[in-house]
Amino acid sequence: MIRNRKDSKMEQSSLERTVHHIPASRSNVAGNKTRLHGRQRVAAYCRVSTDSEEQINSYTAQKAYYTQKIEESPDWELAGIFADEGITGTSMKKRKEFNRMITACKRGGIDLILTKSLSRFARNTVDCLETVRMLRARGIGVIFEKENINTLTESSEFLITLFSGFAQAESESLSSNIQLGIRMAMKEGKVNFHYRSMLGYQRGADGKPEIVPEEAEVVRRIYRRYLESCSEGQIQRELTQDGIATAKGVKAWSHQIVHNILTNEKYARDALLQKTFTTDCISKKVKKNTGELPQYYIKDNHPAIIPRDIYQRVQEEMARRTSKRKILQKSGKTEQGKYSAKYALSERLVCGECGSPYKRCTWARNGVKRIVWRCVSRLEFGKKYCHNSPSMAEDKLHTAILTVLNRVVEASDGLQDELAETLRMLCTPEGDGNNLMELERSMEALTTRQNTLLDQVLAHMDDLTLTEQLKALLEEKQHLQTRIDAAKKEAANRINEDSRMAELAAYLEEHLSGFQQYDDGIVRKMIERVTVVDEETIRVVTVKPPCAWTGMRQ
Repeated sequence: MIRNRKDSKMEQSSLERTVHHIPASRSNVAGNKTRLHGRQRVAAYCRVSTDSEEQINSYTAQKAYYTQKIEESPDWELAGIFADEGITGTSMKKRKEFNRMITACKRGGIDLILTKSLSRFARNTVDCLETVRMLRARGIGVIFEKENINTLTESSEFLITLFSGFAQAESESLSSNIQLGIRMAMKEGKVNFHYRSMLGYQRGADGKPEIVPEEAEVVRRIYRRYLESCSEGQIQRELTQDGIATAKGVKAWSHQIVHNILTNEKYARDALLQKTFTTDCISKKVKKNTGELPQYYIKDNHPAIIPRDIYQRVQEEMARRTSKRKILQKSGKTEQGKYSAKYALSERLVCGECGSPYKRCTWARNGVKRIVWRCVSRLEFGKKYCHNSPSMAEDKLHTAILTVLNRVVEASDGLQDELAETLRMLCTPEGDGNNLMELERSMEALTTRQNTLLDQVLAHMDDLTLTEQLKALLEEKQHLQTRIDAAKKEAANRINEDSRMAELAAYLEEHLSGFQQYDDGIVRKMIERVTVVDEETIRVVTVKPPCAWTGMRQ
C-alpha cells in the first residue's frame, strides 16, 4: 500500500514534541559526594610555620578541632588528620604530611579535604591552583573554612587566585622583614652558630659557643692530616673507617663535610657573615654571595679550635692544590693535572731536562712487575720535547732519598742553629723604613697635612699651586698606603714562618737517631723537590730556611 505525500504531512503535524526532566542523583559539589555506604571519607590538613610554643599549641588545637568535627558528622568518615609542624607554606617539597595526603587522594582514599585557610594550605599561588585543579579532576573537593571557598563550585578558582595572591604577598612581606632583621643583626656583629652541623662546638650555659674537647680533636686531626698532604678523600675514608661520627651523629663521612670543615673560618675564632643569601621566599633558592650583598667579618668572636696561622696555611695549600701547574716547553706544554695525595713524590719529583713532573708507572715483563717513575712529557710526546730523561726504579730512588735525609739528621746541630738564627731574623723588625708603626705614623701626618691643605684650597679655589700640592699629597698617600699593605702582609708571613720553622726544628730534634726506612710522610715534611739529573744522579732540595714547610708535627 502506497501512502501519498499529503497523508504523511498530516500525520507529522499531529505529533506533539515533549521534554522529560530526569533529576540529578549525584552532586558535583564537595560535601555532597556520596559513597555506596552513604558516608564520605573526609581528611583535614593542619600546619604551623614555626616551632614556637604558641604555634605548637595552635597546631595541637587544630588537630583536636578537626578530629571532633569529622567524627561528629553522621555523613562523614575520618580519613586522617595530616599535619606539618614547623614547616613553611611557600613550598610543598618539604611538607611530608601534605604530600602523603595528596598521595592518598590519588589512590582514591579521600573524598573531601578540610583546612582552616588558604595560607595553611599553601602561600604559593601557582602550587595552590595546580593542586586544587588536580584534586577537582578526581572529584575531590577542598573546603577553606576562613574564606568560605568550596573548590568544586564555579567561582572557586577566581576566589582562590585572589585570596592566595594576598597570602603570597603577605609571605613575601614577612620574609622581607625577617631578612632585614637578620642583616641588621649581621651589621651589628651578631653571629648565628648552627651547632647541629658544626663539629667541635656546643651552646654554653651563657648562650655562647664553647668547645667540645672530643669533637675538637677530630677537627684538629682533619687539619693536621691535610697539611700532611692527605687529600680530602683520604681523610674522609680514614674517619669513616675509624667509626668517628659527624656533627649530626652519622658515621659515614663525605668529601663535602671534610671540605666544609677545612674552609670554615669559625674554627679559627672568626666569622664571615652573609656568605650566601636566599633569592626569594617562593623558590627558596640559595645563592653564593659574590658581591650582591655586603659581608661582615668578625674577628676573635669565640674560642678557637685551630690557630689562625694553621687555618691560613690550609687555605694556601688548598689554593695550591686547586690550581694546575703548567710546565712550559720548547713548542708545547704539559700539565701536571689535579693534586695527587697518594704518593709524596708525585708533587716533588721533576725532570732535570724539561722540568715536567715524574709519574709512577708499573712495568710488567715475564710476569714480573716493577715500579718505576717516568717523565710525563716523555710519556706523552716521546722524545719530541725531552730526549734524555731516564726511568727511575722506585726502590733505588727511595734508597737515595733516605740517604739524603739521614745526612740532614747528622748535620742537625748546625741546621738547628741556622733555624734559630732565622727565627731571630723573622722576629726582629727591619730598620729600612718599612716598619709598620713608622709607616702608620707617616700616614697620620699626611692626613693632617691633607686636611689643612684642603681647607686652604676651599678658601682659594683659583690658586692652582695649592691644587697641585693637594694632588701630589694624595698621590703620596696612595703610595704610602701600598707600602703599609705590603708591611702588614709581611708581618703576617713572619708569624707563619715563625711557626713553620719552630715545627721543623722540633721535628728534627725528635729524629736525631735517623730514619730507618722510606716513608712518604717524612718526604712531605723534609723535602721540597727532587730533580732527576741523569740515570745515576738526583738532586734533593731539603726544606730549610727560608723555604716554607707545609707539614704539621704530630
